[in-house]
Amino acid sequence: MKVLVVGGAGYIGFITVQELLKHHHQVIIFDHFQRHVPNKLGDVPFIKGDLTHFSEIKQALETVKPDAVIHFAAYIQMGESVQNPRKYYHNNVLGSMNLANAMVETGVDKIVFSSSAGVYGNPQRIPIQEDDPKLPTNPYGETKLVVERMLRWYEKPYGLRSISIRYFNAAGATLDGSLGEDHDPESHLIPNIIKAQLENREFTLFGDDYPTEDGTCVRDYIHVLDLATAHIAALEKLETGASSNYYNAGTGQGYSNKQIIQMVEKISGKPVKVKVLPRRPGDANVLVADTTKIRQELNWQPRYSDLETIIRTAYLWHQQQYE
Repeated sequence: MKVLVVGGAGYIGFITVQELLKHHHQVIIFDHFQRHVPNKLGDVPFIKGDLTHFSEIKQALETVKPDAVIHFAAYIQMGESVQNPRKYYHNNVLGSMNLANAMVETGVDKIVFSSSAGVYGNPQRIPIQEDDPKLPTNPYGETKLVVERMLRWYEKPYGLRSISIRYFNAAGATLDGSLGEDHDPESHLIPNIIKAQLENREFTLFGDDYPTEDGTCVRDYIHVLDLATAHIAALEKLETGASSNYYNAGTGQGYSNKQIIQMVEKISGKPVKVKVLPRRPGDANVLVADTTKIRQELNWQPRYSDLETIIRTAYLWHQQQYE
């Protein structure tokens, strides 16, 4: 298939691009390059453009004439979304609406949407199933849910079929450490622990009084390579004529913040300096996915999402940035 990967220069986006190429798909990237540079893409063709400008994405679709789109382009920081919701609605919702409308106008009828477990908010049960209540606790999660719902409504009148991948905590790097998590600023736990250790400074742990086994909150981590293959499995499902759908992408296994710290110490052979501060408002106690649906319907299995592989590949990537 010829695939336009929107937001394909980012962490998950570009690793998915590499996996698409291994699966013999033809790939073109569309990205605004505000946080990444084109030279990281090597010889992968790209178009510089912004989803919030309708004419730019419509022209890209007219030029490329893709069979399908994978949509990664979103701002992702939950805390920032609370402070500046306008930024998130403008980029994540308006941009996605422009993309969907441009696809309708140019006859591109398949899209895989990179959604988020943030659509659930604080879950009513663990593990979380796809049809559980969706009650986002921040604008980031809300924008993802708005786009999911928009895409579902676009299927019947316009023939635009979509699969939304609600991933939990993406982490890790390629096995050789050549591509990894490069957000600026970085808000995710694993890279922040590793960077603090590599820089010989304290890591700030928010909360050690959760009602969990060791007092720290528990999350479901999925290796970025497994997340990439989940998107590709969704793409290939749409190619067979599947109707719109949504899937959790996780492992069904939760790890606490203290377990993450301990694994970083094991991989590096050095202690992590930890400063404990009060928990942040809105942080759930436990978030773990029920992955029965994606395993059964997309025949997808995580291969690299054991905690040691996640931390080892992430550590290798970050270590190389300091050499």
